[in-house]
Amino acid sequence: MADEKNNGGKPAEAEPADDLKVTHHDRGGLRYTATAGRVVLRGESHTDDAFDGHKAKAEMFVVAYTLDGADPATRPVTFAFNGGPGSSSVWLHVGLLGPRRVVMGDAGALTPPPYGLTDNHETLLHHSDLVFIDPVSTGYSRAVKGGKSKEYHGFTGDVESVGELIRLWTSRNGRWSSPKYLCGESYGTLRAAALANHLQDKHGMWLNGLMLVSSVLNIGTLEFHPHLDVAYPLFLPTYAAIAHYHGLHGDRPLREVLAEAEAFADQAYPWALARGSRLSDAERTAAVGQLARLTGLSEDYVDRVDLRPEHVRFFTELLRSRRRTVGRLDGRFLGWDADYGREHWTSDPSFDAIMGPYSAAINQYLRAELDYANDLPYRALSPDVHPWSFKEFEGEHVNVAHKLAAAMRANPHLRVQVACGYHDGATPYYASEHTFAHLEIPAELRANIEFKYYEAGHMMYVHEPSRLAQSQHLADFVR
Repeated sequence: MADEKNNGGKPAEAEPADDLKVTHHDRGGLRYTATAGRVVLRGESHTDDAFDGHKAKAEMFVVAYTLDGADPATRPVTFAFNGGPGSSSVWLHVGLLGPRRVVMGDAGALTPPPYGLTDNHETLLHHSDLVFIDPVSTGYSRAVKGGKSKEYHGFTGDVESVGELIRLWTSRNGRWSSPKYLCGESYGTLRAAALANHLQDKHGMWLNGLMLVSSVLNIGTLEFHPHLDVAYPLFLPTYAAIAHYHGLHGDRPLREVLAEAEAFADQAYPWALARGSRLSDAERTAAVGQLARLTGLSEDYVDRVDLRPEHVRFFTELLRSRRRTVGRLDGRFLGWDADYGREHWTSDPSFDAIMGPYSAAINQYLRAELDYANDLPYRALSPDVHPWSFKEFEGEHVNVAHKLAAAMRANPHLRVQVACGYHDGATPYYASEHTFAHLEIPAELRANIEFKYYEAGHMMYVHEPSRLAQSQHLADFVR
């Protein structure tokens, strides 16, 4: 009754609470426990220097898989998330790492709806427990009633909230003595690099490794700005790979084409861009011809864009004569447009191909197999996080490579695996190589970094040979 009097006679609202559901599974002898639901994040609150307690701030959705009967002291645990910003963890969850995976087909042979799930015999759960994290405003994660979602829609708020979820799960499950890994994809790799530094500095949590899938630590390497030529050479090998996939390099081996593109991107191409009007007619003609041959674009087009094909313009232009567009996330995918005279395609055909299967799979799986029901929409990819705040980087490029370098210098046992898709037009592999080549670490720590390459795109695991290879590479890494 006291609560009702203090609330104007109305019943007091219940404090937000975790709503975790636990299920037990045995799939082909793999026995594990799945825990799905929202975990309440609380922050310490003060008024005029007086402690007000721990106030509920957000409810973050997680799905955790733990192997039954394993020793937590030696059993690794991997915290996984995707990127966006604004993406849930659905892609890594039911595409690569989890015990169940979506059936969707691949470029040129997509499965029609409705889409199914099958056992993932190569799941990383054989070698590591898994915790999939949906950042605030993605998946089923939300700010609490009365809370401000914008606090989490930016670099620092995102890192701090995901870091707090990792600390909380580790403490509640008695896993401080377990080997710990982060697996991030796309913007999730930027988050993972920042988290490695954040977890060390704020919580004293040292990690064993980072698995960076389609990495971007320096967004400046991906940005096409007027009078800033860094991105053009870094995208060139990916353009060449996509042109090769679509038959524009004849029967030449892919690696031969890439080696030529990398050599041109290293020296002659950036030199030509830097020279500008100082190029002689012969030098410009040679640069135009070489760039056109590598990219599959016409010499006339390359000349008209002043040797600078921007990436969406490239995806629109490459197969214009065939009246097809190619994918940004994965250049192996083809699409159609309503108008083949336009400068930019209206949608990414590779994103169109994956959104339906993954959305259907996660919505069905969470309710039917993990017994978690929530009437909120599961936001596989949420636009609500935008505009995303990078206020910490005002006046400079968003770059967290120095944070990863600091984490590695402090923890020389921290290992990094970088997974790259040759046909990834969102986070091109050569840009990742460029970033890591400039990482501020001593030569002795270079051996802690390994690169793996796949003949697919951003979600390289939609390509079955790549998925099998990548699963083995990840297993070897955590073992």
